[in-house]
Amino acid sequence: MINCLTTLSTFIQRKVNNWPRPGHPCITCLATTREPGLCTDCAADLPRNSLACRRCALPLVNPGVLVGSELCGPCLTRPPAFEATAAPWLYGFPVNQLISGFKFGGHRTFGRPLAEMLATELMQAQVDRPTCLVPVPMHRQRLRERGFNQAEEIAWWLSDRLKIPVRTALVRRRRETSAQSGLNRRQRLQNLRGAFEVGTDLPDHVAIVDDVMTTGATVQQMASALRRGGVNRVQVWALARTPQIPERAI
Repeated sequence: MINCLTTLSTFIQRKVNNWPRPGHPCITCLATTREPGLCTDCAADLPRNSLACRRCALPLVNPGVLVGSELCGPCLTRPPAFEATAAPWLYGFPVNQLISGFKFGGHRTFGRPLAEMLATELMQAQVDRPTCLVPVPMHRQRLRERGFNQAEEIAWWLSDRLKIPVRTALVRRRRETSAQSGLNRRQRLQNLRGAFEVGTDLPDHVAIVDDVMTTGATVQQMASALRRGGVNRVQVWALARTPQIPERAI
């Protein structure tokens, strides 16, 4: 079980990398697991995004009011450019620390188990399979600073499991944008306006892949660019969803 970890420290990472075999240490509680990643108990304890809007994955505050529609108020009144979102977990402990360790610490052992479980969730839900996966692109300057694109890593892991090709060149960032953290949805949309451009030979159906969906501004701008380019169906696949009500200003 997840047992009062307050940080996923370098010390724990060292223990994970050097745990004796046979078996593998769970990346949160260090219990022995059959496969690398999370033990069964810790996987079951991850904060589920169970009652969520089918379109944007926002947790529904009062789902009983919307029985049958499975959509949040903003998606009912002003639907986004994407048709559905799969984000199985809430961005809370310990998912937030696992993703942060992967994204900012470069610890792929923290990110891959979540991607593997996302693939399993998608297969079990029998979602419509897109023609290709399109990771949220990073500007080349930020890519040089971080060394890798976490969305692209997730897309390739999903591709391995789902046998769906990844097209990294389908969408690119035409300009660097300011950091999105600390901005509300309207500010994020403005910050990203015109930031994406799409290539040619676009498929009919794609899935945008990212690590965390916060307000949905990034995937909204990407989906809009893809739709303008001729893509008919756009899904969003992410590891986690921030449990907040976005300011819908599309």
